[in-house]
Amino acid sequence: MFISPAFAQDAAAASSGGINAMLIQFGPLILIFIVFYFLLIRPQQKKAKTHREMLGNVRRGDRIVTTGGIIGTVTKAEGDAELQIEIAEGVRIRILRGAVSDVLAKTDPAKFEVKEETKA
Repeated sequence: MFISPAFAQDAAAASSGGINAMLIQFGPLILIFIVFYFLLIRPQQKKAKTHREMLGNVRRGDRIVTTGGIIGTVTKAEGDAELQIEIAEGVRIRILRGAVSDVLAKTDPAKFEVKEETKA
């Protein structure tokens, strides 16, 4: 008596749709997630990976820029977490490796020479 025939017909139609109705409802949501993954999440993961690799390759003699904007030359790599950099003549500071934002100039890797042993 108080339920209109339109609501009754709508409820019957919604329950008979099954899996197709569910795909139609969640399809746009799934599509938006896929677009977000390829446009936002994946490029950010690639950028983070290249930054981690860059931090791992910092060594003595490299000119770096810190996240605070300080430019200096790495004088000593103290373990995995710290670097000692020289920002002016005779002025050295210690920073965390994660505070490096960019490497301006890389030094050439030290040449490893193998000396041949002579048999006497």
